[in-house]
Amino acid sequence: MSKPATESLIEFLSNIPIFSEVNKESLKHLSIVLEEETFRKNKLVFEKDSIGEYMYIIVSGSVKVHEKDHVFGHMHAGECFGEYALIDNNKRSAFITTLEDTTVLKINREHFFKLISNDIGFSQGILSVLIKRHRNIDIIQENLASSKKALEIANSKLSGLINGAMDGIIMFDEKFRILLTNPSANVLFENNDVIQRNLLFFLDDSSADRIQNLIKNDLNNDQPLSSNYLPDIIKVIGSNETETLNEGTISKWGDNTASFYTLILRNIQDRLQAEDKIEFLTSQTEYLKEEIKELTSDHGIIAEDQSMKKVMQLINKVAGTHATVLINGETGTGKELVARAIHQLSDRKDKPLIRINCGAIPTNLIESELFGHEKGAFTGATTTRKGRFLLADKGTIFLDEIGELPLDLQPKLLRVIQEGEFDAVGSSETIQADVRIIAATHRDLMQHVKDKKFREDLFYRLNVFPITVPPLRDRGNDICLITNHMISEFSRELNRPINLLSEDDKTALINYNWPGNVRELQNLIERAIIISQNNTISWQSIIPQGGIEQEVTTLQTSNTIYTAPELIEIEKANIERALKHTKWKISGENGAAKLLKLPPTTLSSRIKALGIERPI
Repeated sequence: MSKPATESLIEFLSNIPIFSEVNKESLKHLSIVLEEETFRKNKLVFEKDSIGEYMYIIVSGSVKVHEKDHVFGHMHAGECFGEYALIDNNKRSAFITTLEDTTVLKINREHFFKLISNDIGFSQGILSVLIKRHRNIDIIQENLASSKKALEIANSKLSGLINGAMDGIIMFDEKFRILLTNPSANVLFENNDVIQRNLLFFLDDSSADRIQNLIKNDLNNDQPLSSNYLPDIIKVIGSNETETLNEGTISKWGDNTASFYTLILRNIQDRLQAEDKIEFLTSQTEYLKEEIKELTSDHGIIAEDQSMKKVMQLINKVAGTHATVLINGETGTGKELVARAIHQLSDRKDKPLIRINCGAIPTNLIESELFGHEKGAFTGATTTRKGRFLLADKGTIFLDEIGELPLDLQPKLLRVIQEGEFDAVGSSETIQADVRIIAATHRDLMQHVKDKKFREDLFYRLNVFPITVPPLRDRGNDICLITNHMISEFSRELNRPINLLSEDDKTALINYNWPGNVRELQNLIERAIIISQNNTISWQSIIPQGGIEQEVTTLQTSNTIYTAPELIEIEKANIERALKHTKWKISGENGAAKLLKLPPTTLSSRIKALGIERPI
């Protein structure tokens, strides 16, 4: 709806650069035809390539001028946009989107031309503004007095020269003489005195030929020119011989007696450089991905150390079969990654991989989770539920922490492995399922069998193809490779650039015992990046000062009084940890005896006395 004239509105309009010389009476006429509209934050005002009829004046708020994600600039209260819509039906050259709640006044083409034609005060005010900016406007002002036709041509010229346009705007005649330019065009030409000079002199040969042919074809009516996008890049050579690459549009205005042309150029030098940079970074990313792929075998497993390479070899051997796999390893070593790698390398990779943690589900619910239940099978069973085994049909099920599976459910799992069938809870119907089973545990299942906590027949059914994932402390330089990879990932997620590891950092990481394995490393890295300063992590202060000696010191300073049997168990556990840390090497420079500060013969005697045996 139209905006009524008020003193405050007229005062506001008088401060708009293009209307600053328009008298108050004419501004009053202008304010009557202005329409007010409010756009919410992030609202699209108009799209690129749309046909517009309005010029917009920002009353409050701000907008951005952009093309998709590329922002050309911002405009604020007191600035105008969409001026080209007042003189032709050209498509919009960019998107306009609000940065906040924004109120605008807008005037359409019809009202603007009526004011120009009927209100001499309005047109003279517009001309006065342009006179200050363009010395050649004097010629146009003189022509305005001669005829209405001259006024219409002058209005077209003035509208095309709205100050502040980010694109270079050049108006020229049939002989390529430059009539008017805006400041952006003068920047391209590296010259503020180009009026009456030949436009073609500022273009390279191929660009000049293209423009010349377009005008020639238009004048001969071979290919009449209205408004054309120039598909080829226009190269401008400035007075200081600086070359810029531009995309552009060219349009024609005038009458039967004279033709004039407007060339609008947008410098795309930065965009092309950005595209080259993106292309380079993309190529670099692909290269780095290939490097990581070689280390990880494309399964997220970084395996440079020989111990982990053996695991990868076992994965590759068993993946193509239908054999049941039992993955052994301490908590946090990446047993699930191994399971996923086996699935991805198998002929079941296009089917689901269903994971269930047998130790994380309450005992009274795990049967329903695994095998499903019928409606009414137990209190709370209000609907029929499919179990994980049915969801994994034709795919793979990963039973994590299989050692926690209740003893009374183990026969049902054994039946699935042997016969590929099971019964849902509360159902007498047998369900067939083609499922490959991969199980994982950090427990000693053989000891569980001895302790009657795990069925022996189920153990041997699961243990068809065992894979043992080594603890992180036994993987040598893999610790550093994993750390650098995680630093890159977390620093990008947290937007905190971090320097990669130094040699001292690597030494500190390798020397730590990592009782929580990769999971502990992951948590430590994420915490370290959050508290980092100046893109640097002080790993020596973040890595826990732990290991065998710390545990012994902690034991010595504790106020707890241990019984003799408890002390024997503590000593046994301590020696076992030392043996694992040294890969069961007793004597020598890197042996457990030196770590425990005991003579090798004494340690051998204690190992025998305590019944410590190296696991198979």
